[in-house]
Amino acid sequence: MDERVTREAGAWHALLNDTHPRIETEDLEAFSVWQSDPKNRAAYDRIDDISRSVRALQNDPDIREATAEALARGPERRRVVMRVGTRRLRVVTGALVAASMVAAVAVGFIVLRPTYETDVGQTFSARLSDGSRLTLDTDSQVRVRFSQGERRIELLRGQALFEVAHNAQRPFIVQAGDTRVRATGTRFEVRKTGQDVRVTLTQGSVEVVDRDARSKTWRLKPGQALALKAAAPTAATPTPVDVETATSWTTGTVTFQDIPLAEAVAELNRYSRDKIVLGDGVPRTRRISGVFSTGDNDDFIAALSAYYGLKSERKSNGDIQLQPKGESNA
Repeated sequence: MDERVTREAGAWHALLNDTHPRIETEDLEAFSVWQSDPKNRAAYDRIDDISRSVRALQNDPDIREATAEALARGPERRRVVMRVGTRRLRVVTGALVAASMVAAVAVGFIVLRPTYETDVGQTFSARLSDGSRLTLDTDSQVRVRFSQGERRIELLRGQALFEVAHNAQRPFIVQAGDTRVRATGTRFEVRKTGQDVRVTLTQGSVEVVDRDARSKTWRLKPGQALALKAAAPTAATPTPVDVETATSWTTGTVTFQDIPLAEAVAELNRYSRDKIVLGDGVPRTRRISGVFSTGDNDDFIAALSAYYGLKSERKSNGDIQLQPKGESNA
């Protein structure tokens, strides 16, 4: 295998599987482009296979000794060679990979803790090490904490869709604030807004528990959503939802079905730094329906202006204010 490709694969593996990185959106985009080349992807998968082998050998005394030696030498050591019985294993090439892997063996297992993050207006999709797929919505952040016995993801903010690879012996858990969602093989999304959490199930089944509602466990069916308000989580009840509408953001659109205008504006504003501002006299409670592109509010503004007789004005900060025609913006 090409040595340059191997070095690059090792560097990417170290970055994405480090225990304390802050991975920027630009890094994720660059990795997505890099791994689209089959040669690169094959090299990365090989490095990942090696890391799994190291984990399986973690209790071997020779490996513990080699780990201690490698850690003592520091990250400048470019190759880690481990002795297992009469065999010598060249585990990996590259200082970054050596440092991350031996440190992982030293603590007992390889912990995968990348932090994935999107900026306003961006979405991102990634295949996780267990075969599950994660899709992040605008302005969202998750931290992946995989261990041998559990697959745990912390949703720090925003919204994420999970397509879970089935593994009954290794539960898949999403933690969003005080709310925990458990699945073994399913497709669902979780949205965290402040301390409020909403879970929407599209396939399979999930169990939802909340720290402030310890006596309750909610089991959702496909096509159901559960909205947990931080102020009163015990009052939450599963409700039917239209799955295509709920997950339309994954296709770059938002779908509104008979919701208040102010709520629709708030949703679209999540995808743009330039916000839509409703001025006095705009019918905020009027209910609207429609499908609109995320990150491009021109069609939405044009539709509102025509239907409600509004005019728009761009402010110095980039925001767009809507108000009835004939009224002053002062």
